[in-house]
Amino acid sequence: MARALYIHWPFCIAKCPYCDFNSHVRESADMAAWKAALIADMRHEYAEAGSQGSLASIFFGGGTPSLMPPTLVAALLAEAERLWGFDPAIEITLEANPSSVEAASFADLAAAGVNRVSLGVQSLRDDALKFLGRLHGVDEALGAVELAQRHFGRVSIDLIYARPGQTEAQWRTELGEALALGTDHMSLYQLTIEPATRFATDVRRGIFEPLDDDNAADLFALTRQMTAAGGLPAYEISNHARPGQESRHNLTYWRYHDYSGIGPGAHGRRRDIATVRHRKPENFLSAVKAQDHGIGEARRLDRGEQASEALLMGLRLAEGLDLAALAHRFDGTPSALVDEAKMALYRDLGLVWMDQERIGVTPQGMPLLDALLGEVVRTDLVTS
Repeated sequence: MARALYIHWPFCIAKCPYCDFNSHVRESADMAAWKAALIADMRHEYAEAGSQGSLASIFFGGGTPSLMPPTLVAALLAEAERLWGFDPAIEITLEANPSSVEAASFADLAAAGVNRVSLGVQSLRDDALKFLGRLHGVDEALGAVELAQRHFGRVSIDLIYARPGQTEAQWRTELGEALALGTDHMSLYQLTIEPATRFATDVRRGIFEPLDDDNAADLFALTRQMTAAGGLPAYEISNHARPGQESRHNLTYWRYHDYSGIGPGAHGRRRDIATVRHRKPENFLSAVKAQDHGIGEARRLDRGEQASEALLMGLRLAEGLDLAALAHRFDGTPSALVDEAKMALYRDLGLVWMDQERIGVTPQGMPLLDALLGEVVRTDLVTS
């Protein structure tokens, strides 16, 4: 079985006001120490997980991985290949900010082995970028996209919409401009106010009001319509791609396959073991020094927990999931995994679909995904 590897780089130049990811601002970082720690963490993960086939995907996430020296990226990739081996069609993705400084390293990152880049463009409007706390401007972003398309075989861009006061006409124009850039993948996220972020504080203090749910739903529907017409249909609630250009790495998560996660705060799934690395960079380094790995928690998941996770992830996908196969995988029955009466109710309302043994959420149901999952996924999962 092919495997996936996630590598977390925790550092950013600044913390964005909407971000609740494990990112940290530091004046400097000892690259030699980080290279040694990440390689030690990787070796431990390989020893625990076993080979289980070559790596089919590697994803450098963060934080801001484009701040990593290309030589460090190359060293980590060389070690991963030495340990697991690479599938001939391996996908190696690196998240990048579209600043001119970071874009200058694209050629070296490509030479190191990165073949797919995910650019955090976030908006094609300078005022929106300022509101979102981004340090780049639109012109820089457009230049970075063009440069990325020259150096990498596959390019994805991230945009944040449903911003305060954003109208349907405004988003139609901006999304049209984004589609015209010709990338093969787009991650389009509605702005959400996450706890413990600066935006959460701003909303509580009345500095701005989030876009209301009805208008956000209209923008979601428009997004689906325009991306489908532009040849990048939605394959996951927030992700759109030309056929064959879906993120293979993220599909590993959504299809609930095993993956290894190394670096501060990284999560992993190793058969029935869920692993979490220490979040704070300094604590991660200390843990690796003390125990040759950065794991802060390794917990065995019972079959009910695994089945619940698989349902919550798989129902994000347009393809849905094979309920019978999932029940067989976890020694259960379909009726033990989902509330069949509620599934039938929401099917009749056009919010979910059932096709023989496959189930999924319709485009009309996707804006209500969290609520639907709470209704149809059994909270008392019984799998034996």
